Amino acid sequence: MAKQLKLSAQVRSGVGRSAVRKLKTAGFIPANIYGAGEGPANLQLQERAVKDLLSHSAGENLLVDIEITDGDQKSSRLALIQEIQHHPVSQAILHVDLQAVKSDEKITTEVPVESTGEPVGVKTYGGLLEQLLRHVEIECLPRDLPEVIYVDVTHLNLSESVHVSDLKLPAGVEAVTDAEIALFIVTEPRVSDDTAAEGAAAAPEVIKEKKTEGDAKK
Repeated sequence: MAKQLKLSAQVRSGVGRSAVRKLKTAGFIPANIYGAGEGPANLQLQERAVKDLLSHSAGENLLVDIEITDGDQKSSRLALIQEIQHHPVSQAILHVDLQAVKSDEKITTEVPVESTGEPVGVKTYGGLLEQLLRHVEIECLPRDLPEVIYVDVTHLNLSESVHVSDLKLPAGVEAVTDAEIALFIVTEPRVSDDTAAEGAAAAPEVIKEKKTEGDAKK
């Protein structure tokens, strides 16, 4: 299940590029929280705290108990880290979207899928394991949310696959993604161009019978 972690935030009043630059200079990241029947709010999070959360998680799909400070007032909201925007080059965190949730209401979200083990079709027959889908949409209560769904692929032989319907999901978790969609498949070994060329060169030469002058006149 997803770890329910603590996170502190402050309501931010400044918006726009200039305000965001000042936040980042001070070591903060802009964020927004919305959902659960309450109005959206602009927040700021400590960059160090966000990085620490991510470093102790298998993914970015985190459930957080966020304490929000607004002047002299404090409130707590349960939220799912919905999206983290990264800089395309430096990978620095640019923005965080938080979806507020209620502990007694089911949520629908995507969870990453990862394989475990080496397929027999790869180990024994030289096939290739291909991942066709990297996230699966699920529905569950916040407390049952898994960080990652692991799939054992050791039994897969050549041309065999694992579908959404084959997933062994934790109790209380249901897949929303189409059950017939394939997640992993072991493909046949690929023949390189060089190998194909070698095979062609090794093929026996076909010698055609030379026509005689008499045959040519017929």
